[in-house]
Amino acid sequence: MTYHDLLLKQTRRQFFGQTARGIGSLALAGLMKEASAATSPPGGDASRYGLVSPRHHLPKAKRVIHLYMAGGPSHLETFDHKPKLAEFDGEVMPASITEGQPIAQLQGKELRCLGPQHAFVRCGKSQQEISTIFPHIGTIADDICIVRSMMTEQINHDPAHTFMNTGSSISGRPSMGSWVTYGLGSEADNLPGFVVLTSVGGGQSQPIAARQWHSGFLPSKHQGVQFHSQGDPVLYLSNPAGVSPKRQRDVVDTIQALNRHQDGITDDPEIQTRISQYEMAFKMQTSVPELVDFSDEPQHIKEMYGTEGADGSFAANCLLARRMAERGVRFIQLYHRGWDHHGGVKGGTVTTAKLVDQASAALVKDLAQRGMLEDTLVIWGGEFGRTPMAQGSGRDHHIKGFSMWMAGGGIQGGITHGATDEFGYNAVEDVVHVHDFHATLLHLLGVDHLKLTYRFQGRDYRLTDVFGNVVHPILA
Repeated sequence: MTYHDLLLKQTRRQFFGQTARGIGSLALAGLMKEASAATSPPGGDASRYGLVSPRHHLPKAKRVIHLYMAGGPSHLETFDHKPKLAEFDGEVMPASITEGQPIAQLQGKELRCLGPQHAFVRCGKSQQEISTIFPHIGTIADDICIVRSMMTEQINHDPAHTFMNTGSSISGRPSMGSWVTYGLGSEADNLPGFVVLTSVGGGQSQPIAARQWHSGFLPSKHQGVQFHSQGDPVLYLSNPAGVSPKRQRDVVDTIQALNRHQDGITDDPEIQTRISQYEMAFKMQTSVPELVDFSDEPQHIKEMYGTEGADGSFAANCLLARRMAERGVRFIQLYHRGWDHHGGVKGGTVTTAKLVDQASAALVKDLAQRGMLEDTLVIWGGEFGRTPMAQGSGRDHHIKGFSMWMAGGGIQGGITHGATDEFGYNAVEDVVHVHDFHATLLHLLGVDHLKLTYRFQGRDYRLTDVFGNVVHPILA
């Protein structure tokens, strides 16, 4: 027997698995037909529409755009005004606040207060307090909900990113974008359901590992696809010289036939992923060039975002995100790597804010004028905040209380939720843990976080682990 023959032979587990499936197939056929008719969407493409069909409850949002401010933006210079901290500027931080608390690079050092480095103003009819470094975000104050009581569990960048994305500090778990596409699929015919873009500038540029948008133990077709912000968005987008679309189609069809034949022998779910991804790659050769061609965008829209497009900036990525949302992409993450300000927090936050302020506000306004904000959840925030204690002229990592904002997709605009103490150290009112954030995100998409599970290594896993509560007061 050849080595190839051995590879084709069924394993003992596969034999019993296929036999067990066959025993009850006739009895289940009628029931499955009824269930399919009741739960499958028109057209019957269950893989496209995901596991949760119909939704657990009426959804408010169809898609998510996550403006991820990587590096840990200081809540004290952005969305959490602390006059008391200003009064204590330069004085020793009260030990009653910091004693026994997790601290990153300031561990064992003298802890002195650093007052807010920028003024705050009241914005909009809602009179929300927003830092002066965000004049454009200030104009959408009535559209956003500022959550000032966020809390996480990991104090260093990479594990904090992992926790924010996956709900676990253990690398290798599925990201929230993967959970969303696993549960809901995608509305895009010729683009991935989960897309990631990155930009950089304004502060220390901490690296972002690709595992932050990995599918973990979920089927790999739910992994996020990173698009490049300049040049060809994806590699090998164009065919080599002499290869026509018809010739390419013939090659793809032949490979697909071979994959289906192998899948019939080995029953490997990753072969189904390979089949679907080959098909998606072929479609993207047509759809992606059209997606990134900004020539059809009116000049006033480009000016509103502050970009002509495809220049690698956060602004260009925001405009591209809106175009993806229009085409049915379910989950879009825009990482801006520039918020790590261990030193020079005053000037650093100004520089970084200028790179993201205008486009963040433009995205919300643009979605609203197109009638898309009501079913698009926009999220703005990082992996943690910064300490009220000085680290030279900067601030250290901080996990006990920080801010983010959300808009659209069933979120109540013009409100502030939760609060930190007078120094901005501990979240003390209506605390929102990362698990609560995840539960709320899924709820807005029509998914009960307790019911979206995946069996792996003998345990039912979910995005919120065994925690999480929906934050109902912020819902419209």
